[in-house]
Amino acid sequence: MIKLRIVSAIALLFAFGALANAETVNMGGISAGTDDGRPSRGMTQSSVQSKYGSPASVGTPVGEPPITRWEYSDFVVYFEHDKVIHAVLKR
Repeated sequence: MIKLRIVSAIALLFAFGALANAETVNMGGISAGTDDGRPSRGMTQSSVQSKYGSPASVGTPVGEPPITRWEYSDFVVYFEHDKVIHAVLKR
């Protein structure tokens, strides 16, 4: 009985060890933490406007929760309610 438990425990360790492997994703030289001039996630609309100025265009809120798009010359900012959820550089 004890041998069966020991063998089962060793088998579980090997199984979980195989799951612990991770894959490294190559982002083409782009670091996720770099400051590339875009607003960061969580900023409010008022803080984006005070830091980057008025947007060139503002879309109307769409959906529930409302998603709003602000377009600047170099990037587009997406807000959920009044918080940044994503900022995308233009090509």
